Amino acid sequence: MNTPEEFLRLAIRLAEENVASARGGPFAAVIARDDQVIATGVNLVTSTHDPTAHAEVVAIREACRVLGRFQLKGCAIYSSCEPCPMCLGAIYWARPARLYFAASRHDAAAAGFDDAFLYQEIAAPLEARRIPTAHLLENEAGSPFDAWRAKLDRIAY
Repeated sequence: MNTPEEFLRLAIRLAEENVASARGGPFAAVIARDDQVIATGVNLVTSTHDPTAHAEVVAIREACRVLGRFQLKGCAIYSSCEPCPMCLGAIYWARPARLYFAASRHDAAAAGFDDAFLYQEIAAPLEARRIPTAHLLENEAGSPFDAWRAKLDRIAY
C-alpha cells in the first residue's frame, strides 16, 4: 500500500527530473485513486509556451482523460509544492477527495516563484488591479446563463 508520503516523494522526484530535462519549472503532481497512480504532471510552462501548463493542471487534464470524466471524486492529488491560486482553483473544480503537498508557497517564493501578488490581486477591487479590468455589458451578460438554465439536457458540474 502506498502512503501519502510515498506519492509525495514520487512528485518530488518528478519535479527534480523536470528541472534536469529543462521542460519547465521545479514542480510535479501525482493523482492517485485506490493506491494506484492515475496520472502525473510536471510543469511545462516554458517548453509548451503555455502559462497554464502547471503540474497540477497537466495532471488533472491527464487524469480526467484516463478516467473519462471531468471530476476526480475518489482521487487524491499529491503536489511537490503548495498549489498556486490557479491550480488551487482547478483542484477545487476537479473535486478530488484530498490534496497533499510537500514544499510550501514560501519555499517556492525563496526559489523565485512568488505568487503572493496573485493572492493580493484576487482580493483587490477591480479598479486597483495591476491589469486594468472593466466590467461591461452587465445588462446583456445574463443571456448565456438563461440559456443554460433552460437547457433540460445539461450536464451539471
